Amino acid sequence: MSPSGLVEAPQRIALVRLSALGDVTHILPLVHTLRSTWPEAAITWVIGRREAELVEGLEGVELVTLDKGAGLAGYRALGRVLRGRRFDLLLQLQTSFRAHLASLGVRAPVRLGWDRTRARDLHGLFINRRIPFVDRQHVLDGQFGFLEALGIRERVLDWRVPVPAAERTAAAETLPGHAPTLIISPGASNPLRNWPVACYCELADIATERHGLRVLLTGGPSTLERELADAICAGTRVAEPVDRVGKLTLKGLVAHMERATALVSPDSGPAHVAACARLPVIGLYAVSNPRRTGPYLSLEHTVDGYPEAARRYLGEEPEQLRWGTRVEDPRAMEAVTVEAAAERLAALVGDGVRAGISLRFSP
Repeated sequence: MSPSGLVEAPQRIALVRLSALGDVTHILPLVHTLRSTWPEAAITWVIGRREAELVEGLEGVELVTLDKGAGLAGYRALGRVLRGRRFDLLLQLQTSFRAHLASLGVRAPVRLGWDRTRARDLHGLFINRRIPFVDRQHVLDGQFGFLEALGIRERVLDWRVPVPAAERTAAAETLPGHAPTLIISPGASNPLRNWPVACYCELADIATERHGLRVLLTGGPSTLERELADAICAGTRVAEPVDRVGKLTLKGLVAHMERATALVSPDSGPAHVAACARLPVIGLYAVSNPRRTGPYLSLEHTVDGYPEAARRYLGEEPEQLRWGTRVEDPRAMEAVTVEAAAERLAALVGDGVRAGISLRFSP
């Protein structure tokens, strides 16, 4: 029996977390913790098709995908997969209406969801139990509130995902040998979170000139990310970036991260995917508060321009703002300086953090 009294040791657990990439990455420690606590339980994860590419092959976890681009046909296909199945427990980890519709196919007597303060989009209609409210938490800590509501206090902070040997071979061809490498993933889904191109160019040159790092550019296939990569490659004086933007699968991204020294990224999915490779992240944050959404294992390496941006463009101290408030001003990222990012990079290269937080698994 769970100490919470919500559910006996469940045999069939369903999770609903469709997207986005960073949020899906936050679920990995929960999954590993559930498997450690209830090793006999079957876990089914309802997830977006794109995000499933990252976590595919997790031991003991069935992935049921929703094609979000297919509209109603995607929900019908999901319903057919789940039809006739019964679960002991549903963890409704996402509060979007899209996720709520996806949860309709999950039949479970206990449907655990968010507290009223953090819920939205009619969340309460799709659950019958709530986790307690805790203010000013990191997003990942909030997700662990679901396990705490079940009486689980253990945390298995493990982000590992299976990576095919072919992806590691390809990464070794791109990044041969053991030369220290800085990955720059410059593009965020929200352009307001993007650092100026000139800043990326200057930092890339510092990485090469001062620290002898080779520079690898990564990112998705969008037009914006392609333009960012082209501008960075054209704008560097010293660095000659290896450009893999739009050319890597998510598993391939992890394989390249396993061979790197550090990642530089704004508030975007790769900043969180880096945890899958235990890669230190120099997060570039000003639009959102890194204490809430920063790379969980690398908060001490993050350049935190949020307080300055909040004062400058919202006229408030961060402590006065509602938790989760964004500084949605096109000038916000000016609060993140090259000097501050270069200091973080120098500390990482000097301290040998890459080896110090290794997960002790062989690439």
